[in-house]
Amino acid sequence: MILQYKTRISLTALLLSGMIAFAGCKDNGNENPIRPIDPTVEKDTTDVLMWLTKGDRSVLLKQQKVSLLFKDTLNVYPTIKVDPSQTYQSIDGFGYCLTDGSAMLINTLPADAQDALLKELFLPDTAHLGVSYLRVSIGASDLSVAPFTYNDLPAGQTDVDMTKFSIEKERKDLLPILKKVVALSPNIKILGSPWSAPSWMKTNNASKGGSLKPEYYAAYAKYFVKYIQAMKAEGITIDAITPQNEPLHGGNNPSMVMQANEQADFVKNHLGPAFKAAGLTTKIIVYDHNADKPEYPAAILGDAAAYPYVDGSAFHLYGGSITALTQLHDAYPEKNIYFTEQWVGGPGNFGNDLQWHVSTLIVGATRNWSRNVLEWNLAADANYGPHTDGGCTTCLGALTIGSGVIRNVAYYIIGHASKFVRPGAVRIASNITSQLDNVAFKTPDGKHALIVVNSGSTPQTFNIQYNGKVVTTSLTNGAVATYIW
Repeated sequence: MILQYKTRISLTALLLSGMIAFAGCKDNGNENPIRPIDPTVEKDTTDVLMWLTKGDRSVLLKQQKVSLLFKDTLNVYPTIKVDPSQTYQSIDGFGYCLTDGSAMLINTLPADAQDALLKELFLPDTAHLGVSYLRVSIGASDLSVAPFTYNDLPAGQTDVDMTKFSIEKERKDLLPILKKVVALSPNIKILGSPWSAPSWMKTNNASKGGSLKPEYYAAYAKYFVKYIQAMKAEGITIDAITPQNEPLHGGNNPSMVMQANEQADFVKNHLGPAFKAAGLTTKIIVYDHNADKPEYPAAILGDAAAYPYVDGSAFHLYGGSITALTQLHDAYPEKNIYFTEQWVGGPGNFGNDLQWHVSTLIVGATRNWSRNVLEWNLAADANYGPHTDGGCTTCLGALTIGSGVIRNVAYYIIGHASKFVRPGAVRIASNITSQLDNVAFKTPDGKHALIVVNSGSTPQTFNIQYNGKVVTTSLTNGAVATYIW
């Protein structure tokens, strides 16, 4: 994570709204707020189902008992026109980064509470959140207790053949949680990202900063192959990897700098060929950093030898504009776009964070061709731990786990998409009007989902137009709704 960017983006979003709150984002504690579809709403009383979250937390991802009927009647309200005939990218999923620390905290819960929480998060049905995409760190992230990799050696030793490679350190927390997740959601997509190569491969022989020595490019490619194979042996399929988390930021702990020309060299001459030789179908997604440097992934995709090995590019938004994703898509339309990380800075402001993240990421990233949206850490404790010495000290988890479980704003940000827009959904056309930021999808079961956030300063009544008819609905300022028909 780039802490200076995180601070700037978080404060900017809050200052624009005119207030910064100093209260945490809590819901009703340990109770699961997700409920199945209410049959009394569905029975001949409405054409459109509506789930709502308000910025004041008075309503949290709750189905509304309202009658929303499509009519021919015209009115003066602004209209969001949904056009399923115009299609864009397919969706891989919505979710979180399951950090080593998140897994550790979930693993501290009593067995029945842990089981209930994992079902709430990952079961892919209408009664649960349906998280469908996870990012895990390959080795430690900065939200681990301490830095580690899967091939740490005493000073002066090397292991280019990876004979000492081991994921043993993950057996206590991450692997048990991941296995339970996969059992609940067998088709969940998992992306692996390293924060650093083993220190003995690096120019500074340290977990923080430094670069990968060229003489260890082949060894590091073998490291990735071993990782994917080891996880597969545990029953966990790694769908994709990125060669380096935030490759232009060497100030985190752990971290590693990898310039665009270095990543292109690593992918085309080592990682891609190593995957091919091992028969791996794991996707290689490049960059995995801020939208202010789209020229970085463009340089790799512009390399004719690297291009065939690359599935697409991943972005964060601690700098730059979300529209940079479309800039890269337009230059390389056959390559995919992913959005793989955004933090919520603690203690946070629920209403401001809800509006900014839904508008900028759930709506903004997908309208700019992203196949997924991932919030940062799934869980932290009340003190934003665990984290390394030098890691993020104010990263608010989607969950705060202590004596119980508190659901914070990122839970609802993702829930408004993950619960309804299942993998295989396709984004369809919809217009943005009157500060009603929105994105529409056709779901795999043939339904339509429209996510709307009222980014204005006053409540708004508006229409949803589909197939020549309109439904009229309202949202208070800052509120988010998902509409299904």
